[in-house]
Amino acid sequence: MSNSELPLFADGVSLNQKELLACQNIARALPERRTKARAALAGHRASNIKGRGMEFAEVRHYQSGDDVRTIDWRVTARTGKAHTKLFVEERERPVLILLDLSHSLYFGSSLMLQAVQASHLAATLGWSAVGHGDRLGALLASEQQHIELKPRSRQTAMLALISAVQKLHQQQLDGLEQFQNEPEHLLRACQRLRRIAKPGSLIWIISDGANFTPQCLAPLSELKRHCDIGAFLISDPLRQGELALPSQFQLPVKDGNSELLLNRQSYNNWLATQQQQQQQFISMMTQLNAQPKVISAARPLNQQIGALR
Repeated sequence: MSNSELPLFADGVSLNQKELLACQNIARALPERRTKARAALAGHRASNIKGRGMEFAEVRHYQSGDDVRTIDWRVTARTGKAHTKLFVEERERPVLILLDLSHSLYFGSSLMLQAVQASHLAATLGWSAVGHGDRLGALLASEQQHIELKPRSRQTAMLALISAVQKLHQQQLDGLEQFQNEPEHLLRACQRLRRIAKPGSLIWIISDGANFTPQCLAPLSELKRHCDIGAFLISDPLRQGELALPSQFQLPVKDGNSELLLNRQSYNNWLATQQQQQQQFISMMTQLNAQPKVISAARPLNQQIGALR
């Protein structure tokens, strides 16, 4: 893999704290995702509930029990009947990141491993969330374990996310030779996410799509009833058929615990399988009204800002 365009502090394979901290610079360029919060927590995001806040909503007749400090004296004097002001109550929105660090993401033909790009993206979305005052939590999923981070605020949330991503990434790197297939580990992650996500949460799903089975749709559909969902598909040029290859070649590829030597015909067959998995993920997310945005592992994330907005 060429390192001529790697992000600051990155080598494309391992992960360190500095490169994940540097993702804060990318996050500053992202706009706030403006959705009405539904969670019953204090914060700075406008909700549909009228109450005490900073943003004026409307005036109505004074009712017994209303705070006298909110009486609109001008309207009261003009109409001869007591009126009170209502404000849009401010609410905080939890943001949850489902980060897929399955072994299939430990693949890279150009700049970096897909798992590294997925981690950069998770850190960037995390920095964006805390920068906009949201509480941040995460669920990190691999074949062997799930790491759950309950939503927290500010720097504590990001430090917990960075530490957990580094830890799981290194475990996955160390365990590549002892890879064991667990076909339902992302289904279990989706089921767990359904249980921990509070109403009104914003959920980001980051994956290469290889391990999302049709069974994952049911728990995600339940989540969609009371949460907002966004998705990103992490791609690689070799898995997209974007690399210019000669008519005759022998290409060594490690796929899971299998080491393949691909020629033109076997590569085309392998590529068809990869694209089928990606299309299944895209179709599933589209059914959830979460059309996934494609992020390439062949370019630094700061060159793909348009896909993040």
